[in-house]
Amino acid sequence: MTHSLKNLWSSFKIIQHNRRAFFGFIMLCIFFFMALLGPVLIPLDMTPDYINRFQPPSLSHALGTDYAGRDIFIQIIHGSRDIMLIAFSTGFFGIIIAVSTGISAGLLGGRYDAFMMRLIDVLLTVPSFPVMAIFAALFRIKNPIIFGLILALWSWPALARSIRSQILTLKKKEFIEVARIMGMSTYHIMFKELMPNMMPYITINFINIAKGAITASVGIMLLGLVPLRVQNWGMMLNMAAFQTGAIYIPKAYSYLLSPMCAIIIFQYSLINFASGVDELFDPRLRTR
Repeated sequence: MTHSLKNLWSSFKIIQHNRRAFFGFIMLCIFFFMALLGPVLIPLDMTPDYINRFQPPSLSHALGTDYAGRDIFIQIIHGSRDIMLIAFSTGFFGIIIAVSTGISAGLLGGRYDAFMMRLIDVLLTVPSFPVMAIFAALFRIKNPIIFGLILALWSWPALARSIRSQILTLKKKEFIEVARIMGMSTYHIMFKELMPNMMPYITINFINIAKGAITASVGIMLLGLVPLRVQNWGMMLNMAAFQTGAIYIPKAYSYLLSPMCAIIIFQYSLINFASGVDELFDPRLRTR
């Protein structure tokens, strides 16, 4: 337990030393706690108040009000949970598919490897965003985690191919040959011997997949193909741009810009944190 705490503290010190990564870490913590505790601490009131519609930012409404006179800041807080669930569920499912496919193809080889590589080649030639939009529209998704799973189905091929290439190199190493001679199972070799060597690459790609999922999900919601909650950031953009005319009303720009800025800051935080994760796993990148 003490050793684990020391490793955790050492990792934190490395992140803290990198200013960009530390900024990303702090911002991600803010988003995380906003998504986790915000809806509990700040109740959501979606009662229309058309007299106060499209009010500019003020002391009573930090980011102004929407087309129905409802507080935009509170909607941003409650919508953060959906965005976090979509981003990290896409990263989780995408990594699971990519890792299991890439490691098994590189380790087993033969016809299975050839089949998976042909399948990946086909998937990589298909434009992902239109396909994800079609799937989202066909299944009428109303759950953020299911939405993340749909996005993950088209987020894994490139990563799986890269993992396979690294496995082809790693499986020639002495420790893999020793594991085979000792009669260790394929499962043990995959997840006990090879996986630890892949963790830096997997972690960084998890962040990249989550970042891409935000862009894809917001784009699909902006088109109105996924009818999630009104306070979801993508749905707020859709309502502001296409449904309520806020884009044409100067004093309503806060309704359009607030979710847009939240998305940009969240993605920028992920990008900065990823740079620190890369440095955490690769000592050669650390500055003195």
